Amino acid sequence: GISVSYITKELAQYGDYTTVSDLLDLTAIDDVVLEITDRHGSNMGLTLDTVTREVLAGGTNVLYCPKIATDGTETAVTTRASLDATCLLTVKQVFRAAAILKAANAPKINGDYVAIIHPYVAYDLMMAAGDAWMDVHKYASPENIYNGEIGKLGGVRFVETTEAKIVSNKATSPINIFCTLFLGADAYGKTKVEGSGLEVIVKQKGSSGSADPLNQRSSVGWKAIKCAERLSEEYMVRVESGSTWSSQAAVN
Repeated sequence: GISVSYITKELAQYGDYTTVSDLLDLTAIDDVVLEITDRHGSNMGLTLDTVTREVLAGGTNVLYCPKIATDGTETAVTTRASLDATCLLTVKQVFRAAAILKAANAPKINGDYVAIIHPYVAYDLMMAAGDAWMDVHKYASPENIYNGEIGKLGGVRFVETTEAKIVSNKATSPINIFCTLFLGADAYGKTKVEGSGLEVIVKQKGSSGSADPLNQRSSVGWKAIKCAERLSEEYMVRVESGSTWSSQAAVN
């Protein structure tokens, strides 16, 4: 037999727009509409990615990196409040996160697990990993890399992005905390709305009727329907750590 359960999430609509005056359009050296459209494309991608990130960063399967003394001694950490700048993401913690996913029988994504990592944390990890780190150009099939992928370690492919979650810990420590997400297949889901999931809208001046009586305004914008939800908590692990760059990092 098999049982079926349903996970629901309310849809939300996101968007932004910019109004362009006829004077700017006539006197600007650059193609204003083209430039603004490009900016809104970046804004759209960042907004929708952040929606998904916030959901994933709220997962309940959490691993805290231990404190590492100058002599290499490790002290276990069990809460975010106890993390400090010595709690670096190490090779050992990568293998530990991968082991947790394997023990949960989390399915792999194209043969590996995938981690979303901040550049500051990636720097610490690559410096510590040495020859154990495999750069993307050494892959047997380098044409199949993900956008932003920087390398592989312990059966985990790392995708670097400044969108990796950074949270405040300054109530108990003068640093902020980095969240590295280790993901298996089917860990989460996101919306696909046929026909109206994503739309870029450009309106020419004069298209607003009496709302623009002198034909002075055009606009460029986008809107999208989006939601994301965690489907299998055991198929994802959030590893929280400090970094040698922690004092310079801002929450996002």
